[in-house]
Amino acid sequence: MTELLIRGGSVHTPEGPRQADVHVTDGVIAAVEPSIDAPGAKLVEARGMYVLPGGVDVHVHSRDPGYPEKEDFASLTTAAAAGGITVVLDMPNTVPAVDSAGVLESKAALAHSKARVDFGLWALIRSTSTPEQLEAMAAAGAIGFKAYLAYSFSLSRKQVQYSPGSDDSDLEAPPDYGTLAKLAPVVARLGLPLAIHAEDPAVLAAFHRPVFTYQDWLASRPPEAEAAAVSAAAAVMRESGVQLHVAHLSSALGLQAAEDAMRAGASISLETCPQFLLLTEQDFDRIGHAMKMLPPIRSAADRDALVDGLRRGVISIVSTDHAPHTDEEKSRPFHEAASGSPGVQTLYLSCLQLAKNLGDVWLAARWVSSAPATFAGLQESKGSVAPGFDADLVIVDPKGKTQVAAGDMHSRQRHGVMEGMEFDFAIKDVYLRGEPVMRSTKARGRMVRPALVAT
Repeated sequence: MTELLIRGGSVHTPEGPRQADVHVTDGVIAAVEPSIDAPGAKLVEARGMYVLPGGVDVHVHSRDPGYPEKEDFASLTTAAAAGGITVVLDMPNTVPAVDSAGVLESKAALAHSKARVDFGLWALIRSTSTPEQLEAMAAAGAIGFKAYLAYSFSLSRKQVQYSPGSDDSDLEAPPDYGTLAKLAPVVARLGLPLAIHAEDPAVLAAFHRPVFTYQDWLASRPPEAEAAAVSAAAAVMRESGVQLHVAHLSSALGLQAAEDAMRAGASISLETCPQFLLLTEQDFDRIGHAMKMLPPIRSAADRDALVDGLRRGVISIVSTDHAPHTDEEKSRPFHEAASGSPGVQTLYLSCLQLAKNLGDVWLAARWVSSAPATFAGLQESKGSVAPGFDADLVIVDPKGKTQVAAGDMHSRQRHGVMEGMEFDFAIKDVYLRGEPVMRSTKARGRMVRPALVAT
């Protein structure tokens, strides 16, 4: 039985921060008290440090299976562990896409063989998905369902792809608002969230154009597309009782649409990302192609609106949309360069910096850990430093500095949008169920499942 005593840190507890010792027995937090006597425990001195709950990134792309040269579960979860993220929830648009219970179970087995931190799996909603398929994926352990509005499905490659205007018979039409309305009753009964990639296909079609510059990119993916998708999805889901989750919210218009829908009675949760909270279109000249992503990083006004939404608690979750590619794919001419950036390793640090800038550094643990754990149905074991919870813990030096450098990144794509930024914190150690995950071969990831799923 492993026993650990983390002594004297500033601990983020459910009641707020306090100086305390944290006693861990057999991977679970046994006590959080001002002074604990545990003679047989391994002592970890944490005076002057923050002791935070491990992060839960609800939006990552492992690329595994399908494109392990971009990222696999080993490199993804090593990067997560180095950044204090102890749970990652992987999106279903791998190859094959996770559109059935069998694919979900196969992907779970693959992830389990490689993962250094815990993981959960999203399941895909296609335009042809049936209630029975959703029920089977929920029973197999899906965290929730994801619908890629405007994205087709290749029947031969079993792959989600963006192919606007194509008449290829191999492509199944994207899920639309009718799909969401049709499947809402079964999703509501299962008690799982339904996430959308919020871009309206009609708006995208109207603004479609050749893309050679970053301004072309912005013009081709306008915020109106996000706002229209949020409004329409919320309207068709409002009476169902389904929790509609808007992934990677990027614009002031999208936020306004979500707030309007909330006032009208829709159940909506909102997630945004550090790149939308810390960067603007003006950063492209400095960052270059690493900043090409979907949705795009927009204006200072959009950034400020999202920060304000986070400050007000309307946006509750910060994730990364961690989406790596090879260096060769990112270095192509802009119109050919792949879209996406790694980010899981810098999530906690960037949120600590943002929370400090807003005047309350402890908000970071809410955005990155407790709120996403509750959203994912993991609130009984993850997201809190409290007795009975998994000892997923992050020790942070509040007087340290971290300069984001490619050589320190563990993702296979080392060049991300945060490269070159400096944060006023340093992660000193990370524990997964009481094991130092970057230093111990005993720390291995497990699949997590929502605590409450209807049967």
